[in-house]
Amino acid sequence: MPVHLVAVTFDVPDPARTAAFWGALLGRAAVEDDGGVLMPGDATQVGLRFGGGTTDPEGPARLHLHLTSTSEDDRARTIERALALGGRHLDVGQLPEEDHVVLADPVGGAFCVIGPDNGFLAGCGRLGEVTCDGSRNVGLFWSAALGWPLVWDQDEETAIQSPHGGTKVSWGGPPYDSKRGRNRQRLELEATDPAEVARLVALGATVLTELPDTVELADPDGNEFRVRARGG
Repeated sequence: MPVHLVAVTFDVPDPARTAAFWGALLGRAAVEDDGGVLMPGDATQVGLRFGGGTTDPEGPARLHLHLTSTSEDDRARTIERALALGGRHLDVGQLPEEDHVVLADPVGGAFCVIGPDNGFLAGCGRLGEVTCDGSRNVGLFWSAALGWPLVWDQDEETAIQSPHGGTKVSWGGPPYDSKRGRNRQRLELEATDPAEVARLVALGATVLTELPDTVELADPDGNEFRVRARGG
């Protein structure tokens, strides 16, 4: 496809601190650029970018990350490492018998460490899933936009995954929080062909802002995302 997913971007109050936490936790190097601090992904692992933003820090988070475990000892080490790096446990109403541990990074961003018996994320790598609030319609949009096949489509829940495997991106279906203001997280794409913007609009996106090398759009659920020209 002439467009691909570069990163999930997070607007955070302290990009350098947040990137240092995630870089140490995932074993990735960070690269500073005009968009913030990027931890590049690869063919199977989604990249992460942390930048400053003007979004409401109290607004609802519409996506979070799931980290996988290869064993109970591995999960315990991941949790211990996250806490040592400045993370903390987070109570979001999860039950003791649920197979995930909810943590927050140093600026309060929630993420889950998933148990080793989770078959849905088996073989997905350390960053197993980007899980989002959203409708089935938006999952279908992103499948077509990225050329990633649906790997789950049931009870209004959807998930897509690169043909190469790796990190899944999923949408939980209703009920979910209504969008309020500008999102604190968004997907960042890179395009090799300017005509890609028109294709995304034909699929259901809406153009919000056009700059010389970047176009900001909204997906069918109203979530902002950006398409940069390759090298832009």
